[in-house]
Amino acid sequence: MRIISELESLISQSCPNQKIQIKQKNLHISLLKKYYNASDVSIDYFRRRITLNVIIDDTVYNPSIINTYLPTFRADIHFISLKYFLKERIEQDARSLAFYASLLRSYTKEERELLVV
Repeated sequence: MRIISELESLISQSCPNQKIQIKQKNLHISLLKKYYNASDVSIDYFRRRITLNVIIDDTVYNPSIINTYLPTFRADIHFISLKYFLKERIEQDARSLAFYASLLRSYTKEERELLVV
């Protein structure tokens, strides 16, 4: 539960009403790619729209070669509040918790490195 609460806190901090920084945008994209199994995600913060290419069949993917074709479909999603939208997509299975833990480590590590310098 600590991982989930820290992730929710990070999401809350990353969703200000002003201009979004690149690392915050990358966090949002990583969470959406994980939840929707998407190969490409773009977020229009002004229009409150997410466009993503969702992978239909994972069996075609081979990590040892360059994948030039993956069967995908394009989806457009509208949201009212990105913070609540992202929080609702947090999954609590073991694989997702491991992903969230590594994501939290990378973001807290970046912040620590900035504070040390």
